[in-house]
Amino acid sequence: MTPVVLGIAGGTGSGKTTVARAIVERIGVNRVAYLEHDSYYHDLSHLDADDRRRVNFDHPDAFDTPLLVEHVRELLSGRSVEQPEYSYTDSVRLPATRTIEPRPVIMVEGILALENEPLRRLMDIKIFVDTDDDIRLLRRVRRDTQDRGRSLDSVLGQYEATVRPMHLAFVHPSRRHADVIIPRGGRNQVAIQMVSDGLQRRLDSESNAD
Repeated sequence: MTPVVLGIAGGTGSGKTTVARAIVERIGVNRVAYLEHDSYYHDLSHLDADDRRRVNFDHPDAFDTPLLVEHVRELLSGRSVEQPEYSYTDSVRLPATRTIEPRPVIMVEGILALENEPLRRLMDIKIFVDTDDDIRLLRRVRRDTQDRGRSLDSVLGQYEATVRPMHLAFVHPSRRHADVIIPRGGRNQVAIQMVSDGLQRRLDSESNAD
């Protein structure tokens, strides 16, 4: 059985991770190889702290997407991969990695999951999670201040300087590549259930064909 590759993209705070995890829960965690694009940020350990803060983390060049593409291909070939572990506080890759085993579904989730053409070509199903800008900003502020220990001024400054411009330049335009657009993110239980049911039927069909 050839794995099904599912890509889930959307702006920061859109609820794409909530959507991804809800789909995983419905089809079974043991059937999904879950790859987070955020884990593939370039290692910035060669830069000092001030230079790291000046990096545009919302630009496609901030990610080692060729490595992610390679990992998807390895999983498609039935081989496990070592996904990087990334420290968002220090902007460096950690020594430890996370082993991802081949599964019937390979899920790739991230703000720019649909922006990269080589990665997109590997996907069978492409989803864009669409949520109002004000809600996304509030979620971003809450996450970065509570979970990552950042000040409100730094979060808003980054949002204005890079997050919003990169969303307009790269993230939002990538929605045109989506097969399915899910508005309201994780709150849209109807859309999540429809996608999960469709994916389940596809898996069952391919399993019966084998």
